[in-house]
Amino acid sequence: MLEIATAKSHKVLFLNTLAFTVCFAAWMFNGVLVTFLVDNQVFTWGPVKIGWLLGIPVLTGSLFRLPAGMLTDKFGGKPVFGALLFLCAIPMYLLSKADSFTSFALCSFGFGLTGVSFSIGIAFTSVWYPRERQGTALGIFGAGNAGAALTTLLAPTMLNRLTNNGADIEGWRQLPVYYALILVTMGVIFMVFSENRKPASSGKSFTQMLMPLKHARVWRFGLYYFLVFGCFVAFSQWLVPYFVNVYYLPLVTAGLFASMFSLPSGVIRALGGWLSDIFGGRQIMYWVLGASSLISLLMIIPKMEIYSPGRGVMAKRDGAVEKVTPEAVFVGEQSYPIKAKPDVMDNYDDRMLVFPSKQTWQEPVVAIGQQVKKKELLAKGVTRIFFQANVWIFAALVLVLGSIWGIGKAAVYKLIPDYFPEEVGVVGGMVGVIGGLGGFVCPIIFGYLLEWTGLWSSCWMFMFALSLVCLLSLHYVVKKMMLEKHPKDMRKIEGSAVNVVY
Repeated sequence: MLEIATAKSHKVLFLNTLAFTVCFAAWMFNGVLVTFLVDNQVFTWGPVKIGWLLGIPVLTGSLFRLPAGMLTDKFGGKPVFGALLFLCAIPMYLLSKADSFTSFALCSFGFGLTGVSFSIGIAFTSVWYPRERQGTALGIFGAGNAGAALTTLLAPTMLNRLTNNGADIEGWRQLPVYYALILVTMGVIFMVFSENRKPASSGKSFTQMLMPLKHARVWRFGLYYFLVFGCFVAFSQWLVPYFVNVYYLPLVTAGLFASMFSLPSGVIRALGGWLSDIFGGRQIMYWVLGASSLISLLMIIPKMEIYSPGRGVMAKRDGAVEKVTPEAVFVGEQSYPIKAKPDVMDNYDDRMLVFPSKQTWQEPVVAIGQQVKKKELLAKGVTRIFFQANVWIFAALVLVLGSIWGIGKAAVYKLIPDYFPEEVGVVGGMVGVIGGLGGFVCPIIFGYLLEWTGLWSSCWMFMFALSLVCLLSLHYVVKKMMLEKHPKDMRKIEGSAVNVVY
């Protein structure tokens, strides 16, 4: 890394960020396209196949991040990044010819290589900046995650125009061609204007470059990145069908809401890098993981409508049923008032409801002339509980969670050059592999959870459990480190039963 940032440093950072934005937009392409094709019955794919198609590009972009980072450390970012942009344009173009699940999956595997742009850009950016500015520089580069928002924001509208709002459905095949042209154009710009630079470790053999991976710290960083990046990638795609199926939104509107999650997360990553430079990556991760656990817990409750037995009406004495009306049951000379069923039952979606609402009524279960005994049920009680899970409140929580994960992504990658300053490509690549695998695995997990439980909110149950595991892991490690460095102070703290967050 350089001792001081220069004008060349800023130019390379700009080109890296721009190229990463383009690559990330292409990487998230299936989230919109697959949803559009299934909704318009071009292909009849179920939740599991959809999950695979959303996950395959992420798998490619994850598995090859480590070798891409190593190649960047070895040869520099300019030739590696430029070659990647040209290479990925080929399967993106071929996607326009796909006519089956297999061909779609193969093309997705190919253009999924755009995902390795992250480890290339991280390694290439880090060599141009001094250590005290690593967090800010890498945070600015990471803002290229906003490419996901560009796809969810613009691609649905483009698909509607290309297909003439569904009248010419085959028009969807033009969109992959446009994406391929953008990748080629970016490749030309990068090769013409960027400058190459290698880290001091570029002379090491590939075996020597892999040595940092024996440290457990690398794998802990990977676990945190699995959550803040992998799950971000997964939800960048999963939220589109989520909004369509849960809130019955049109695809374009669903894309706009999904962009509320991915756009702030990418942009705010620069802020996360700056905060990490000031307060330290570990302190920021405490707040990120705690907030992620809380918000995921709030979002577990699904949009639902539940009918449950309520308070009924029982006979006070023996007798024969003389009369039954919607307002009362008459047994002998005794009248038993009952609560009638409300007239308006289906206007809840038109209101702004924050908390669950309920309606109660009673329905007669006896007939005229029937003999009843004391304490026998005359009218059963019915309780209807309705939770709207208001779309605007849900979208606000999604926006906050995406922003928090964006800060967390920067915090993780602030920690890497702090501990591995000359192996950012290798370590960053490995952490990126683990994080990227989260983007591949999670949509598939979400698909199976949806199929098993029938609840779209089951994905948030998984997020809560994962966030809690990461938080407890971080707390355990920090507590262990503090015990090793300050054993006397830690014993005093534990002995006084005071809870302290480090």
